[in-house]
Amino acid sequence: MSIITKPNRLIPLLAGLQAFGPLSIDMYLPALPAIAQDLNTTEAATQQSVSSFLLGLFIGMLFYGPLSDKYGRQKLLIGGIVLYVVASIFCLLVDTAQELLVWRFVQAIGGAAASVLGRAIVRDIFPIQEAPRVLSLMHFVTMFATLLAPLLAGYILLIGPWRWLFAGLIIYSSILLCFTVLKIPETHQGISRNSSLSNVFLAYIKIMSEIKALGYILCMSICFAGMFAYITVSSFVFIDYFGLSPQQYTWVFSLNIAGVMALVIINAKLVGKVGTQKMLYYFAILFALSGLLLIFSAITGKGGMWLIIIGLLGYVSCTGVLGANCIACLMRTFPENAGAATSLAIATQFGLGALLSIMISNLYDGTAFYMSLLVGLCGLASFFALLLTRESA
Repeated sequence: MSIITKPNRLIPLLAGLQAFGPLSIDMYLPALPAIAQDLNTTEAATQQSVSSFLLGLFIGMLFYGPLSDKYGRQKLLIGGIVLYVVASIFCLLVDTAQELLVWRFVQAIGGAAASVLGRAIVRDIFPIQEAPRVLSLMHFVTMFATLLAPLLAGYILLIGPWRWLFAGLIIYSSILLCFTVLKIPETHQGISRNSSLSNVFLAYIKIMSEIKALGYILCMSICFAGMFAYITVSSFVFIDYFGLSPQQYTWVFSLNIAGVMALVIINAKLVGKVGTQKMLYYFAILFALSGLLLIFSAITGKGGMWLIIIGLLGYVSCTGVLGANCIACLMRTFPENAGAATSLAIATQFGLGALLSIMISNLYDGTAFYMSLLVGLCGLASFFALLLTRESA
């Protein structure tokens, strides 16, 4: 256990670190059409900036977890946030779509440190049986921030250019950098600090060789990949295809975030009594049913915008609790490689997210068909991946 005597006080800060990735995407979505127009580029090019960010998160996360198991969390965390701040400044100043792709990638490399290490620190400072509750509470705080982010972004766009959104991210990350320096000491004192660097990275092979671990990783990764497919084209589907205003779109998007928050609260209250594995199954069933609803909408074309909104609400609402519970199960299984396990799981979800983001960008035909179909298929695939863990129930 770490030297932190009152770890509960750090939950809001750790949640803020975890929110780097979601905030960097959610504040950005309502501005995609405006960015395409301002930079004189195509919609596909601006959608690729989402894929670029996801790819940067994927690569960064693969390194931060194992490195933090070897060298500790604090210095890597501070260095990553500094890189994020610098890259955000350059994002604000770009003149071309190509420059935006590059600096969004660098921004994600820095933000990956906060996303991974905030969760790994939970394993360092809380008893393992407390991890599911703490991760759920962190996700609640994160989702509250991401609920406000697209709403705030939509109204910022009414009074100012899209570059103001990056100014907001610069302010946010700078504030968290100051609190991280002041409030978070080095927390990792595990035996892996004495291992060679090659052995630390070999932990990936150990984790992936466990079929149950693979099930948890695929379950959370596939479900998040489907959400990123939705994120990449949803602003174009609802604004250009269904004719909503950017402000109306942010309300539709925020409805999903509210659903995430509601299920996170339920999970935090019940997971200690019911058990992590059972809660995973309950939410995965709802997830699969939502996926079937979206597939039905895509294939039949019935139900229109509202059926899609209902299906997406059920789907996106489950992503937070599936992720929190899967991460908790992984950290319980690999306590001395918590950084590597967390890093591998989150990197995989962002890696698959980048692939589906690229895929939906290339398939997008101006309708809701491919978004509904791909997200729905991810809902079913995630459920079947969870069945790989059934022996641990």
